[in-house]
Amino acid sequence: MTKPLIPAQRRERIQEYLVTHKIVRMDDLYSMLDTSEATVRRDLEWLEREGIVERTHGGAILSQRLTLEPEYLQRAQKHPEEKRSIGELAASLIDDNDVVFINSGSTTTQVIRHIRANAGITVFSNNVYAALEVGEAGFKHHLIGGEFQPHSNSVAGRFAVENLHQIYADKAILSVDGVSFLHGCTVPSGAEAEVVRQMIERTHGKIFIVADSSKWGVVSTYQIATIEEIDTFITDDEFDPAAIETLSACSVESLIASKSPIKT
Repeated sequence: MTKPLIPAQRRERIQEYLVTHKIVRMDDLYSMLDTSEATVRRDLEWLEREGIVERTHGGAILSQRLTLEPEYLQRAQKHPEEKRSIGELAASLIDDNDVVFINSGSTTTQVIRHIRANAGITVFSNNVYAALEVGEAGFKHHLIGGEFQPHSNSVAGRFAVENLHQIYADKAILSVDGVSFLHGCTVPSGAEAEVVRQMIERTHGKIFIVADSSKWGVVSTYQIATIEEIDTFITDDEFDPAAIETLSACSVESLIASKSPIKT
C-alpha cells in the first residue's frame, strides 16, 4: 500500500507541476496526489496565502510576479502574431464616431494600427510610439501630453492626468502587464497606472483589456482595475478555457482573437 504524502510533499509536487505547466485542474491534482478534493483545496489555499499560486475556477495557476517595466522594444518582440490579432479584433469593436482612450503598450499599438479610416473616430492616447508611427491614419489621434517615459515610449505624470480631466470617452482599450483573478489588472509603472486609472474614470462606456495569454496569472506592482471593473477581456486562442469560466463568473466577457496570416 502506498504511503500517503504529507502536506509538504503534496505542496511541493503542486509547485513542481505548475512551474512546468503554469496551470493545473483540480481533477489532475486528485489523480496526481491520490487524495481527496478537500485536501487538495486546503493545499491550494495554503499555497495561495503564500503567494505561490492563485486559485481559479476549477484549478490553479502559478502566480508570477513582474516588478520591473520591460523596455518597449523587448515587449514588442514577444508574441507579435498574437498581439496583432488581438489589436485587429479590438479595433473592430470601435464604432463610428467613437471617442476612445488607448494607453501605451505594444498590444495597444496594434489596436491603433488597425483602426479604420474615415469613420469619425477620435483617439486620446499616451502612446508616443503609435503616434509617431500612424502619421495620417484617417482618424483623429490626440497625444495627451506629459512627461516622456523612455522605457515605455509613452507620456505620463501630472500634466497628462490633468489633461484627461477635460475629456470623456465612449470606450477605453487598455493594455496591461498582468491579469490575475485575485490581484486584477496590473502594470509595473506608477505613472502609467495613474494615467490608466484616470482613463477608466473618464470613460462612460465599456472598458476593454487587451492582453495575450502569457499575461494571465502575472502580477505587477500597480493595480489599475479589479477584474469586476472591466467589461471585456480580449486575448489570443492559447488562453485557458478555465480562465474564461473564471472571468465569466465575474461577468467579464472574453473575446478570443485567432491568429491570421500576415498580409503582404
